[in-house]
Amino acid sequence: MTDVLILGGTGWLSGRIAAHALGAGATVTCLARGGRPAPPGASLVLADRDDGAAYDVVSRTNWDHVVDVSSRADHVSAAVRALGDHAARWTYVSSMSVYRDDETVGMDESAPRHPAARTDEEYDYARQKVAAEDAVQAGVGDRALIVRPGLIVGDGDPSDRFGYWAAAFLRAREEPVLVPPLEGRTAQVIDVDDLAAFIVSTGVTGAVNAIGERHSLAEVLETVRAAVGHSGPVVIGEEERLVAAGVQYWAGPRSLPLWLPPEMTGFMARSHARYLASGGTLRPLADTVERVVADERDRGVDRERRAGLTRVEEREVLSAFGT
Repeated sequence: MTDVLILGGTGWLSGRIAAHALGAGATVTCLARGGRPAPPGASLVLADRDDGAAYDVVSRTNWDHVVDVSSRADHVSAAVRALGDHAARWTYVSSMSVYRDDETVGMDESAPRHPAARTDEEYDYARQKVAAEDAVQAGVGDRALIVRPGLIVGDGDPSDRFGYWAAAFLRAREEPVLVPPLEGRTAQVIDVDDLAAFIVSTGVTGAVNAIGERHSLAEVLETVRAAVGHSGPVVIGEEERLVAAGVQYWAGPRSLPLWLPPEMTGFMARSHARYLASGGTLRPLADTVERVVADERDRGVDRERRAGLTRVEEREVLSAFGT
């Protein structure tokens, strides 16, 4: 039986990884602060990764697989120092954000990365991920898999980005929905369960872009709209007018999620050839959308969200556009 240690295991992605490992017959231990429960069947070791003694208990075991999802390079470095010699295999979940070229379409894992973060500078997500990757590679070497997902989607997503569109079409019903410019825009997503299954099952090492098929943004939004059954008009906003109205790109409050600046043509158009060659699977987009729509219905389309426009904000922008 495989012994798997997940540094985390109680969050959205790490919890799905734990569940998939359990489903594959592994013995799973999660190391976390304990604010949320571990998945049923997993053991939970309570520890704060800011504490120098965080890994004392789990460093007494030799692990078949250690999985880390942290976005803090100091946490990752400390884990590698404490556990690197006790792990037959190590997976670090990084991000597509490590790449500094967001314009070139079809770039693979050899694309240049941002400079690694320094300890004396303000937090920067992309550069922290680069520094964490470097720590894993230096400490674990050819036993390490560096997974670089793009936008991870699915039911329960705490970022609210992809789910925003299900909520937007659901709450509008027969009324208009505001969407961003669509011409030339693409979207690449990966289902959380496809990603978790890959992390648990693959035997490859090195860097892998774990991301889905490249779709036009128009196709993605139409797939969501069709799943909802929205019958109202779709209003395509003009770039300059949206920016002038204070609508944000990509994520966060008052945003249109998945909308990117026009120069970022490569950000959601990267190569996933190595992922597929390494046994990664991709379910149809419509299947993921169906699950997300059901999840948004369950959680409530008018709840407070981490990303997107409120319906009031959306109506204000539409009204300013004369709709």
